[in-house]
Amino acid sequence: MILAVLVAFVVILTPSLRLYIEQRQELSSLQKAVADQKAQNAQLDSDVARWSDPAYIKAQARERLYFVMPGETSFLVIDDQPAVAATDTTPVSTSIQGTKVDWLGALFSSGLNAGLSTQTPEELQQSGTIQ
Repeated sequence: MILAVLVAFVVILTPSLRLYIEQRQELSSLQKAVADQKAQNAQLDSDVARWSDPAYIKAQARERLYFVMPGETSFLVIDDQPAVAATDTTPVSTSIQGTKVDWLGALFSSGLNAGLSTQTPEELQQSGTIQ
């Protein structure tokens, strides 16, 4: 009899508990969305306050649109750096060249030296091991 009551209790309570958990998850996601919208609203309020300042508007007009005040002379320098000519006239090689460095061995020994060293980082830096 007690087992039947427990089974009936679980059968009745399970859908309600599942619905409660789903609603809590939805509430949590909605609260996060509200917090995100409040942060965005604060950012937009800051932008509105900034754009209501005449000095900021003047600075933006000068920077973005290159406006000048009456009586001022504006100079706009385009591409003021001379073109750099290639000074290396060696021909490009068409053959593949192999490297003479054992990078795998160097990597392995570097890891071993770093892991097995008893020196402090300051001592290694003073000895010139660490750049």
